[in-house]
Amino acid sequence: MAEFKSSEELLHATTAAYKEGYRQMDAYSPLPVEGLADALGFKHTSVPLIVLVAGFLGCVGGFFLQYWISAISYPVNVGGRPYNSWPSFVPVTFELTILVAAFAALLGMLILNGLPMPYHPVFNVARFAQATKDRFFLCIEAVDPKFDRAGTTEFLESLGPLRVCVVEQ
Repeated sequence: MAEFKSSEELLHATTAAYKEGYRQMDAYSPLPVEGLADALGFKHTSVPLIVLVAGFLGCVGGFFLQYWISAISYPVNVGGRPYNSWPSFVPVTFELTILVAAFAALLGMLILNGLPMPYHPVFNVARFAQATKDRFFLCIEAVDPKFDRAGTTEFLESLGPLRVCVVEQ
């Protein structure tokens, strides 16, 4: 893990590491850095698709729940209206669409991000506490196919960081 003084240095180092062939890396910053996600090689997430499918299932489920109750399970003739009075089903159908889609968005985001994660090996580095104040960190993980402890350390040192630390489990 390399520590940098500014966001520009972090962005430059991340771009250089990606060009070098490292793919399993992460950057830590106290503020958003424009272009950092692209430099890390982040791909688009599938959360919107999960929300769309869940919203559709909530919509269909809400409608058919009301249809089942009104027309099949417990038909009650109220004012001569038909049992399948779909205009009266719209508010509940809409609400169930939003409710199921919102829960799917929350759960999908948590699961795809691997959260909650109460522990991460970078917490073992004492200097990492500065990531919430004024320091920027680039961490190349050991699971990266190109990772070699000596070679990766040498590469990170060539980027001009304040210091390079080895993160231990």
